[in-house]
Amino acid sequence: MTRKHHKPDWVPENAGAEFTTSVMSGVDGGHDGLPGQTRKAPPHTHIPRRRRLTVDEYVAGVLSGDRNVMAQAITLIESNAAAHFDMAQEVLRQLIPSTGNSIRVGITGVPGVGKSTFIEALGLHLCEQGHKVAVLAVDPSSTVTRGSILGDKTRMELLSRDLRAFIRPSPSAGTLGGVARKSRETILICEAAGFDVILVETVGVGQSETTVRSMVDFFLLLMLAGAGDELQGIKKGIMELADALLVNKADGDNKVRANAARADYNRALHYLAPATEGWRTKAYTCSAVSGDGIGAIWQVIKEFRQQITASGVFAKRRQRQTLDWVYSMVEEHLRTSFFNHSGVGNIRAAVEQAVIEGHLPPTVAAQQLIHQYENY
Repeated sequence: MTRKHHKPDWVPENAGAEFTTSVMSGVDGGHDGLPGQTRKAPPHTHIPRRRRLTVDEYVAGVLSGDRNVMAQAITLIESNAAAHFDMAQEVLRQLIPSTGNSIRVGITGVPGVGKSTFIEALGLHLCEQGHKVAVLAVDPSSTVTRGSILGDKTRMELLSRDLRAFIRPSPSAGTLGGVARKSRETILICEAAGFDVILVETVGVGQSETTVRSMVDFFLLLMLAGAGDELQGIKKGIMELADALLVNKADGDNKVRANAARADYNRALHYLAPATEGWRTKAYTCSAVSGDGIGAIWQVIKEFRQQITASGVFAKRRQRQTLDWVYSMVEEHLRTSFFNHSGVGNIRAAVEQAVIEGHLPPTVAAQQLIHQYENY
């Protein structure tokens, strides 16, 4: 059975016309995604290795907007290999003067709210307006295999074929809120390459979204009408972080319910402190399928940027986010240093067993581990 894809009426006829869909041969050998199983390449198979770029080549490629070099640079900064760290940081150091010239928009919502469909609709609208759009779509990683489906690029079929857009699906690797550990550096790479709108999609599983709030300018929360939202304990906490609420799927028979939900949310927002100083959070409606409301929400984002830039809040937020970034990296380093410490490793198993058996209070156990770390 062949699956057909139909363009919505609002999608330009020439969207993605310069591309054709092709099937590329797979890579022989490697892991098939299941634990404990590996396919071996046939004998005498030569698998070419990509030449390693120099720092200057990375910098020049990113600044020129070379998409292949961009992808390689992002892979470099996402790498956990110690050998890649120094080069990645030098690449970022040279690119930083060319960053900061974008509007960073975080987008979240519960699974099924239509985040990918909405982002594609918004991205195509922005491309038609002359913008260059980078989408950082973070997929949930399995806590068992550490694997990730990375399906956002497949779901955003039309946007992925537009030369004015760049989509980077990345695994969350268990990070709270679904934001990959290196997302901040990825944003800088995209900005240096000339992308002036950065859309960061989070997993949206109901956990704390403060991580994405700490790296974007505008935080958008997608909602559904009549889907039991009032029963979700996460609603109030995330609403307090949002600069706008958007009730999606406001089309067909659901349009009346969506407008009613928007009114309910606007009443509720009167009792919440604004997420951004000097800005009043409101609820809106849209249909990512028909395109209704897509242009309107972008206008809201533009008004937000103009207003908080004029008041100085925009610059202050960026400065605070940079400092938060510094201390998050300090915390990450200290955590890694603690668990890799040989002294802690010597007593960790015994301390954990004593806690499990009820012979040692957790507070005392923590003190023993910290003392070993500081004095061993």
